[in-house]
Amino acid sequence: MANYVKVCKTGDIPAGSGKTVDLNGKPVAVFNLEGSFYAISDTCVHRGGPLGEGELDGKIVVCPWHGWRYDIITGVNELNPSVSVQKYQVKVEGEDILVEE
Repeated sequence: MANYVKVCKTGDIPAGSGKTVDLNGKPVAVFNLEGSFYAISDTCVHRGGPLGEGELDGKIVVCPWHGWRYDIITGVNELNPSVSVQKYQVKVEGEDILVEE
């Protein structure tokens, strides 16, 4: 059975934005895309930029350091599909956002 950890509240992440949260010592970026929540590793594979601080362009987050682009639903890099970051399962219970460890 999957183990989900509460990382924040739905109100903490406005629609069209992201936030870096702590998942038992791992930085994870959680995004609100039109009321649906998605989570990927917070660390860009290029130079370690914080994806949770990146701008959303639809379902694509743009790394704030060097512009690398990742699909927040799959974790796959937009320009090079062989590159990806870890994606996490997310569920919402009431106002709580939970991410699978």
